[in-house]
Amino acid sequence: MTELFAEVNGIKLCYEIHGEGEPVILIHGWGGTKEGWLIHVGALSEHFKVIIIDNRGAGKSDHPNIPYTMDMYAEDINGLLDYLKFEKTHVVGSSLGGMIVLNYVLKYPERVNKLVLINTWPGFPNEQGPEMYKNGKNTYFQDLKKDPLNTFLKSAKASFSREFWKKMAEDPKKKFFGLWSVEELIERELKNPYSIQDNENAANAVKGHNTFDRLHEIKSETLLLCGEKDRIAPVSVNQNMHERISNSTLKVIKDARHNLPLEKTLEVNQILLDFLKT
Repeated sequence: MTELFAEVNGIKLCYEIHGEGEPVILIHGWGGTKEGWLIHVGALSEHFKVIIIDNRGAGKSDHPNIPYTMDMYAEDINGLLDYLKFEKTHVVGSSLGGMIVLNYVLKYPERVNKLVLINTWPGFPNEQGPEMYKNGKNTYFQDLKKDPLNTFLKSAKASFSREFWKKMAEDPKKKFFGLWSVEELIERELKNPYSIQDNENAANAVKGHNTFDRLHEIKSETLLLCGEKDRIAPVSVNQNMHERISNSTLKVIKDARHNLPLEKTLEVNQILLDFLKT
């Protein structure tokens, strides 16, 4: 599918549309791009019109050098849906994308059909976590240019189960589920690198993210999806959100960590279809 661009909130957002049917918009995480969703687009686009976008400061969207806020990210989604003339959509967000869509659904509840939150957080007790994550990302992208494979594998230890990580390290060319390989992931990241300033701008939004006390306002049918062994967005955090969002379902994926969409690609595809189609 051809990449398209929309003028939204004074910037250009890059997006793609796949398939026909009810619209579903997928919002990627920190350090990612819209291409991270391609492993799910094939399955979803058989039943839905799937929209994937590069967040501001990512991929081929504009990278304005200003501190971002969650409200900016939410307005970007709203502006794109206005541009595309979609009144209401299913909304899926992973990690940072989950934080963005939490802010979006709280601001524009009438525009959200079903909501999916993958390995995300409703907020942070202090700035230490986002600051550490930002610093880690800065180091990662600098080292990736010098030693791509070893840098990627070292970082991946925290995001994949031990058994799956071993398979990745043994054969970086291996096509998992026939959809992706380690070499392809590295090539994608090298092609769309984040700058130190991009990370700084994104970190500003994360530091200001706090939806704890408003989760009870969410009325959309919600699926919370998390990895059993995720230490970044642990099950306890998702359980807390589940208790606060009345119309929600919590699904914990066994033997998976933070990157469960990659490690459990086919299982995640089926879970998304089962939830969104009913």
